[in-house]
Amino acid sequence: MRSTEEATVRNTRANDAAALAANGTPGPNPFVGLRPCDILATVQQVCAQALRQPSLVLEQEAALVRDLMEVFGGSADCKPPKSDRRFSDPAWRDMPIYRMTMQGYVTWCNALTGFVERSALDAKSKDRAQFVLSLFTDAVSPTNTLLGNPAALKKVMDSGGASLLGGLRNLVMDILQNQGMPAQVNKTAFKVGENLGTSPGAVVFRNEVLELIQYAPATERVFARAQLIVPPQINKFYVFDLSDGKSIVDYLVKSEFQVFVVSWRNPTAEQSHWDLDTYVAALLEAIAAVREITGHDDVNLHGACSGAMTISALLGHLASRGDTSVHAATLMVAVLDNTADSQIGLFATPEMIAAAKQNSTSKGVLAGEEMGRVFAWMRSNDLVWHYWVNNYLLGKAPPAFDILYWNNDATRLPARLHGQLLDIFTGNLFSKPGALSVLGTPIDLSEVTCEKYVVAGMTDHITPWKGVYNTARAFGGTTRFVLSSAGHIQSLINPPGNPKAQFFLNPDLDTDADAWLANAVAEKDSWWDDWRKWLAGQSGERRVAPAAVGSARHPSGAKAPGTYVVEA
Repeated sequence: MRSTEEATVRNTRANDAAALAANGTPGPNPFVGLRPCDILATVQQVCAQALRQPSLVLEQEAALVRDLMEVFGGSADCKPPKSDRRFSDPAWRDMPIYRMTMQGYVTWCNALTGFVERSALDAKSKDRAQFVLSLFTDAVSPTNTLLGNPAALKKVMDSGGASLLGGLRNLVMDILQNQGMPAQVNKTAFKVGENLGTSPGAVVFRNEVLELIQYAPATERVFARAQLIVPPQINKFYVFDLSDGKSIVDYLVKSEFQVFVVSWRNPTAEQSHWDLDTYVAALLEAIAAVREITGHDDVNLHGACSGAMTISALLGHLASRGDTSVHAATLMVAVLDNTADSQIGLFATPEMIAAAKQNSTSKGVLAGEEMGRVFAWMRSNDLVWHYWVNNYLLGKAPPAFDILYWNNDATRLPARLHGQLLDIFTGNLFSKPGALSVLGTPIDLSEVTCEKYVVAGMTDHITPWKGVYNTARAFGGTTRFVLSSAGHIQSLINPPGNPKAQFFLNPDLDTDADAWLANAVAEKDSWWDDWRKWLAGQSGERRVAPAAVGSARHPSGAKAPGTYVVEA
């Protein structure tokens, strides 16, 4: 009886997890972009299917008519997904006109997606078509109009029309200052070094590519082996030291770890020649500085997203040389092997990849704003239309939210590194031993045998979790894979104490990701505490904390968060 109950619980958990994981569908790749001509080509494919399958069109139209008759007759039971916040106002349930509008909209959307799903398109073409359809259906949602949004109408009446004036003012400001996109955050509410990135520390090493920040210890004793955090090149480092209660740096120093963080320089066209070799060479200098300051022979590395890709290249380089200066590594939300859920994206045709390379080469960099727009349209309801309603229909100021401020604090990517990353994605070079060379040495991840901790996000739409799972399996040695129940950034910034948070553990890295998840154990709260315990076992003995940061050879310089992070 007990085994039956346990099996039932396990099946329920697996089904719930699978439902969450289904939300992590990949979309366009921010490194590649999204061109209007590619959207148009997808629309043409859908129209061609309609001409080739007129019987299917008639079937879908007949079903739509039947469903709409139920809507107008008051007997329809269709509802938007629970995760759809657009229809949360009680008026959508309580007022007949709004209820019919919502149900009619949902029925129409279902008919369109149903046609694509039943069409003769191949799997990838269907995914592209569903994404393009979602752009269209999201845009024409009744909630995006004043008359179709009961909360906006109520705001107009309650404010005596002031919300309309506020919305017009916000629209003009976004046209002038935000390239016509609805602003996601009130940027005047934050300043790096004042209420973001405030952990005490100092720059102890600087080269042309990075600043190395050492953080002051917060305990009397510290682990001997230091932790070196490597951020993505496409974002600024202070996501790891965001704000009170959301700082990985603060969490680690209060857990007796010695913490160093890399702050990448924001490149301009003058640095267009920087590539993976440039960044790995700079990291080798930073590791040497950390070892000299701490007096320890090796370090632990931590990287997220493209930062994790960079440290993987570094680990492969060290392994090829027999260098053991890295003891253990943590890789967060990073896809190196994209054979499961391709990180290259739905619209990455050879022509589009060539156009993306040409675009960055002509400018010297890939601008952060360009990547940010693609990120936004990947989840248009949450990152575009939500703010359209907030800023223009409700006339409210954008929210003051630290993660969104960081996400909008854009950086640039050197043209050569951008092209190299596209080659890595399209050729899946990390999964092919010797296909990628770094600083003259061929990379074979199976030769990387140091201890590893790999974190994925179940609903991550940027680095799908099955791709991160393949990353964990690509390395040699022992790897602990952890699946958080959240998305890309929410998995990274996941402090303990969230009653809704959970993560999944399974020591057996099965060849099939779904099988791994089906047999995984769900743990409550954040993965941070599990990581802390694992990290304690990788960080050596405890010793008296240093009285100050730096050393005679690497003296304390500018106070944290340093100077590179505030350069435009």
